[in-house]
Amino acid sequence: MGTYVVIGAGLAGAATAWHLAGRGHEVTVLERSVPANGEGSSHGSARILRYGYPDPFYVRLVVEARAEWDGLERLSGERLISGTGSLDFGAGRDPAALAALFEEAGVEHELLTSADATERWPGFRFGSDVDGDSGVLWHPAAGVIDPEAAVSAMLRLARADGARVETGWPVAAVERAGAGHRVLAADGRREEAEKVVVTAGGWLPGLLGALPLPRAFLDALPPIQVMEENAYHFPYRDGAGEAWPTFIHKDAGMLVYGLPGGRDAALPDGRTGLKIAEYNGGRPIRSAAARTGRIDPANRRRITGYVRRTLPGLVPEPYAETTCLFTNTPTEDFVIDGVGGVTVASPCSGHGAKFAPLLGRIIADAASGERPAPEPFRVA
Repeated sequence: MGTYVVIGAGLAGAATAWHLAGRGHEVTVLERSVPANGEGSSHGSARILRYGYPDPFYVRLVVEARAEWDGLERLSGERLISGTGSLDFGAGRDPAALAALFEEAGVEHELLTSADATERWPGFRFGSDVDGDSGVLWHPAAGVIDPEAAVSAMLRLARADGARVETGWPVAAVERAGAGHRVLAADGRREEAEKVVVTAGGWLPGLLGALPLPRAFLDALPPIQVMEENAYHFPYRDGAGEAWPTFIHKDAGMLVYGLPGGRDAALPDGRTGLKIAEYNGGRPIRSAAARTGRIDPANRRRITGYVRRTLPGLVPEPYAETTCLFTNTPTEDFVIDGVGGVTVASPCSGHGAKFAPLLGRIIADAASGERPAPEPFRVA
């Protein structure tokens, strides 16, 4: 068995620690703040689990990930996913093409006309795209993940298998130390291990230059762009949003997604609304350290206008708003690869949360040398 340091205790880091510790490895997790903190990408209670990808590789990956989520819920004794179902609509989503991939992968679904979908979900206005009615795809197995609860569950299971989790431990650099590695904090603290896994999310761009990785590997990495995104919570007109599904809508102008907001924001009477955001509609920043927390007024106007046009079941005035981080690659594929005992893992591009427990297994396999990550995730 080996010794590992995992840098970062968000969804990817917690999942990796859980899998490594479960295999009998000695694992130390170093988190700059606290697990699933608000400065990263794994905080809050609401992320979409959906199957709708135009690439069969990712559709199959969601099917595998759902099995891993089911196993995690059994082991932890917690409910981590709330079933809501999901809608895909808009000409840019091509619901018919997605339905064909669902058929191939065995994902339950219905392809509806906009009129039939509106009858079932009167809070939506379907078929308003300039390209006409492209239909609406419904898949009932989708839902909402609670990322904070998931991180907590995976770290608890990792600790039960002997892992150690250190908080308030910002990593400044990693250096080689004999046959292994030494991880350094700015205040002089250090941890040593044979292998290091970097799951630093939006902090990764600022850390890459402080890792003992060959120049050829760093040059081959895809560009990693951190985005400060905007998200808004809108109240339901009828005050009851239990029946609202998640959705993704892509037309000629923008890609918008929405989901029940969970604990992320509540009205004074305790009710919650629908969380809505424009995918990659925010602003690029150097790394998580440059996050401002400021909402872009132009983006707010865009989303409020979208709600007014497309979601008549919502009051078109947000009662809460926040920023969050996406860490993107140009292809939106993840990065899971490394060299010399240092593995870089960036399950990113705003869609990695749904894969978390499966990615933990994939990262653990890659870091331990048991199995390389799937080809789309490897550095050329």
